[in-house]
This record gives sequence, structure tokens and C-alpha cells, in this order.
Amino acid sequence: MTAQKISLTKPSATDGMAVNQLIASCPPLDTNSVYCNLLQASHFNETSVAARTDSGEFVGFVSGYIQPNATNTLFVWQVAVSDSARGQGLAKKMVSSLLERPICTDVRYIETSITASNQGSWALFRRLAKELGASLEESIMFDKQTHFSGQHDTEHLVRIGPISQKVAKS
Repeated sequence: MTAQKISLTKPSATDGMAVNQLIASCPPLDTNSVYCNLLQASHFNETSVAARTDSGEFVGFVSGYIQPNATNTLFVWQVAVSDSARGQGLAKKMVSSLLERPICTDVRYIETSITASNQGSWALFRRLAKELGASLEESIMFDKQTHFSGQHDTEHLVRIGPISQKVAKS
């Protein structure tokens, strides 16, 4: 992709189908129903990010939420970047932009789940932890056999924090 300006905004329900198509084009991400993506883009838009080029191409999406029983923790559900926008640090920029929002003022921890084979996500969250000056802890969140009946790889819980600084804008 030629260098186009990318805008980061809160998604809306009209982005649901674009989110669905983007995630489907980004293996190994798990696809969800369009309805789920509509909810992510509307009900969870305060803790989600849509990325578009100046020509309107939908090139990135981060979904997340503040955990109901741990209001100092942002759980990042999915991070998707289109092939055309990779290599520009967009994933980190999207997560960083979430931390700058008023809803995340009290966030001291970031959590996500990652399968062992998703090296892109591991690299992203290790880089975030380093830039935030925070530790990264890993444990099993959902086990392949116990939780997925052998049908999905184990999801490792990644916990970053406590966060004492914001990520430098790049």
C-alpha cells in the first residue's frame, strides 16, 4: 500500500460487516458471526478501534472491553490488520489509542489471550509490555482439552501490568 494516512476512530454498527470481512481475511484469528461483530462495533465501541485509510479502506480493528469484575483491566479481544496495512505498526497504534481514551483512565492492566502459534500477537504484546515499562505474565486461560474438547488450540492468558506510563506515539 502506498503511504496513506490512517485514521483511528470508534467503530459503529455500520462497520460490523467490514469487521467481519477483515477478521476473516486475517488467519489465524477466530471468526465470529456478523451479529457478534455488530455488537463489538456498537456496544463495545468505546473500547474498540476502527482504522481506515484516507480513501476509506477499512484496514484495522481492535476489539476490547473493560472487565466487569476488574475495572482496572482492559481485555483486548481481537487485533486485526489487513495485508495492505501491515508493517506500519498499526496494531500497536490502535491498542495505544485505546489507552488514551477517557474510558481507560483507570486501566492498569491489559489482558488478552493468544494461541502458542500466533507469533504476530506474541510479538505485539511483548513490544507493548516493554514500551509500557510493565511485566508480561502468561498462564493458561482456556485449555485445548478441558475447554475446547480438542477442537481449538489452548488460549494463553497474557497479562501486562501494572501500567505506569502510556505507550509513546509513533
